[in-house]
Amino acid sequence: MSLTQAFFEDDVPRLVPRLADVTLADLPAEVGLFPLVGTLLLPRGKLPLNVFEPRYVALVEDALAGERLIGVIQPFGDGEEDEEETGPLPLFEVGTLGRITSFSERMDGTFAITLTGISRFRYLRESGERRGYRRARIDASAYAGDLSELPPAPFDREHMMASLRTYFQLRGMGVRWEVIDRLEDDALLIALPMICPFPSPEKQALLEADTLTDRARVLQSLLDLSDPTLDDGPPS
Repeated sequence: MSLTQAFFEDDVPRLVPRLADVTLADLPAEVGLFPLVGTLLLPRGKLPLNVFEPRYVALVEDALAGERLIGVIQPFGDGEEDEEETGPLPLFEVGTLGRITSFSERMDGTFAITLTGISRFRYLRESGERRGYRRARIDASAYAGDLSELPPAPFDREHMMASLRTYFQLRGMGVRWEVIDRLEDDALLIALPMICPFPSPEKQALLEADTLTDRARVLQSLLDLSDPTLDDGPPS
């Protein structure tokens, strides 16, 4: 018997399933929302967050007391509107359920947390506020594949990495290439969309790509479109 089995295979039921054991039946029909402009959480990705606004501190507290799930979703626009004047910002139709897999509470009551992406969901409708944060009815049934996603079909990794180097160089961004080079193809297609500073609509297109293979195609297209050195048409 392994050490893990000795500690965890007993008669004490878990309050939440292990990440590897999550099924559609474990996903809620309603969840608290954390709207984040230009921020992408993909299934199996990890998103560190510094949580200090009182309503989102409350969201984290409630999530920790329950299934530890938070709905990460992008609002339209740049997020700079005053919600007291304009009302709640409209949201995109697809977000990601993230589970709190690590957290640290500071002396001032704020949190540093890490969300691990579980599954995408379709945002159906608002279901009111709780302690200042928004809640919504959701449906994850169309994204069952996120819970056991297969590796992508072969793609031109050399082309993608060359495009990525150009993309970062044009923006003066430093990257630890030795870390990126070591990533497996599926991990690469999770990490790159999350770290590249694409605008919100492009981030959303990456999120809504049906499979990892589709995501690879969208990512390559976005990298190519961002390269001003490419000639879009035939030479004159």
